[in-house]
Amino acid sequence: MRHAKKRHQFNRYTSWHDATLKSLVRSILIYQSIKTTKSKALAVRPLLEKMVNLSKENTLAAKRRAFDILQDHKLVSLLFNEIGPRFAKRTGGYLRILGWGERRGDSAEMVVLELTEIKKPEIKKPKKEHKEHKKESEKSGAVEAETQETKPRTETAVKEEKHPEHKRPQKKFLGGIKNIFKKERDSL
Repeated sequence: MRHAKKRHQFNRYTSWHDATLKSLVRSILIYQSIKTTKSKALAVRPLLEKMVNLSKENTLAAKRRAFDILQDHKLVSLLFNEIGPRFAKRTGGYLRILGWGERRGDSAEMVVLELTEIKKPEIKKPKKEHKEHKKESEKSGAVEAETQETKPRTETAVKEEKHPEHKRPQKKFLGGIKNIFKKERDSL
C-alpha cells in the first residue's frame, strides 16, 4: 500500500525528479535566493531544511550524508562552515517563499525561494587618491621610466618592438560596400 507516499512528482521519472531537487538545493546554497515555480519550491523545502539540520550537527557522518545529496566538497564545506553556524539558534524555518507573479509563457505561479538569513556580500569600493598622492605617483612613474631607459636592451625586447610604419592599415568591411547600399533617407 502507498500510505504516506505522496510527493510532488513534476511529471518526471524518479531519477529526473531527484536530479531536479538536488539541483535546486545546490542553487539555493550557492546563490541563497532563486526564482522558481511554486510547486518546485514546496517540494525542495523539506530536503533543504534537512540539509541545514545536518549542518548544525557538524559531524563526519552528517557531512557524508550531505555529500550524498550535494555531490560537491566545496558546497559541503560552505554548508557546514557558513550556513550551519548562521542558523545555529533557529529550530526551523530556514527558508522563505515569496510570491513573484505568473510566468509569461504558461502562467505558472513563480516564487522567490531564499534563505531567511542571507549573508550580504561585502562590496569594496576603491579608495580615492588625494591630489598630493597622485602627484607623488606621477613623480615615481617618471623615475621608473628613467631607470628602464638605462637598462641594456636584450634581443627579445628589440624583436617585440615594431615600428608603426610596418603596421598595415585596417581594411574596411568588403571595401566599404556599406556605402553602396546607403539610401537618401538614411542621411536625414
